[in-house]
Amino acid sequence: MPNHSNANLAQRDAAVIWHPFTQHQIEPISIPITHGKGVYLFDAEGKTYIDAISSWWVNIHGHGHPYLAQKIHEQALKIEQVIFAGFTHEPAIQLAERLLGHLPTNFQKVFFSDNGSTAVEVAIKMALQYFHNQGQTQKRKIIAFEDAYHGDTFGAMSLGAPSAFNAPFQDMLFEVEFLPSPCSPEACIQAMQEKMLQAGEYAAFIFEPLIQGAGGMKMYAPKTLDALIAIAKEHQLLCIADEIMTGFGRTGKWFAMDYLGNKPDIACFSKGLTGGMMAMGITACSNVLFETFLSDDRKKTLFHSHSFTANPMACAVALASMDLMEKPETWENIARIEMQHQAWKTQNQAHSIIQNIRIQGSIIAFEIAVGESSGYMHSIRDRAYQYFIKKGILMRPLGNTLYILAPYCINNEELEQIYLEIENFAAELVG
Repeated sequence: MPNHSNANLAQRDAAVIWHPFTQHQIEPISIPITHGKGVYLFDAEGKTYIDAISSWWVNIHGHGHPYLAQKIHEQALKIEQVIFAGFTHEPAIQLAERLLGHLPTNFQKVFFSDNGSTAVEVAIKMALQYFHNQGQTQKRKIIAFEDAYHGDTFGAMSLGAPSAFNAPFQDMLFEVEFLPSPCSPEACIQAMQEKMLQAGEYAAFIFEPLIQGAGGMKMYAPKTLDALIAIAKEHQLLCIADEIMTGFGRTGKWFAMDYLGNKPDIACFSKGLTGGMMAMGITACSNVLFETFLSDDRKKTLFHSHSFTANPMACAVALASMDLMEKPETWENIARIEMQHQAWKTQNQAHSIIQNIRIQGSIIAFEIAVGESSGYMHSIRDRAYQYFIKKGILMRPLGNTLYILAPYCINNEELEQIYLEIENFAAELVG
């Protein structure tokens, strides 16, 4: 009989696979997962793990959801894939219609891609070519935030301030200028105003609305972003919301932009879009932007495509995920999770090393204050990751920043288990 133990599968994996965000010299072992159910993952030897991060923020409804799986199955028996240049299909049309129905009214068109990074690439291409097609070829610069993260393709990397993520490629990235953290509103707004003295050079302002995810789950006020968007729009910059992490209920509303008075011109979606079941990206924009690409001159076309653009099975499961998002119980769960987070925050507000506890919707984050240093490369990350794995909890600390971003189906007892182990870990550090 084949050996399907953790050890055997991990050895086979190590022989042939290069994993993402993994330094294989010091992280040689990957845990083989055989299946998932709800908030749980199961390894090859039957050990369970609470997926406290929704497997990189994607599984908003939990693993192995029967309704989502059923809709993929049904669609696969009809048409599993078809070229999206010159052809279309009903799941894509329905998904575009339904998504636009939940977005601000200035969004009227969607462009399909394959994942979050490519949704951002499309947004940047849209913004730059929007001005190029109108003869404003001098508008080439992009404005972004310090500590931004928008993906790992070259265009998306350019939008992240210099960091370990993009250091080897800095001299190859296009020109982007960075604002100070929006967590320092006055400095950030002043910097934006100063940049607008040369507004004619800028095409777009891109941001993660309300929460900077991979940059450390940094949360900032809607009024700060409203002010920045107002300045950008006053000077004819296109505003791009990267809702890849924040979309589909994570912040307590359908989208983080729903907290804003000033709406973006372009928005990017992925992750929760398909309930975490399949890869897909969408970039939404206005008819005004779309119409600048209409011409008898084919060179004004948006030349961007992927082989699996608008994959019918991905569209079908995205529609199924939206069915679940539109149920009252989903929003009741999001509100319940936020209430649990708030209660735990109150209990630990004065903790000696659990500091800066912050909450937005179903997301809670905080820093483990150990030593003077902080940031993504903090050594506490590895210790914390291993501690929680041994306790049957999947967490991926961002350096000394820990967070919970669980599926909406997590119950209060499972949350309490995570909270308890956070407290135990902190106590171990103090001791």
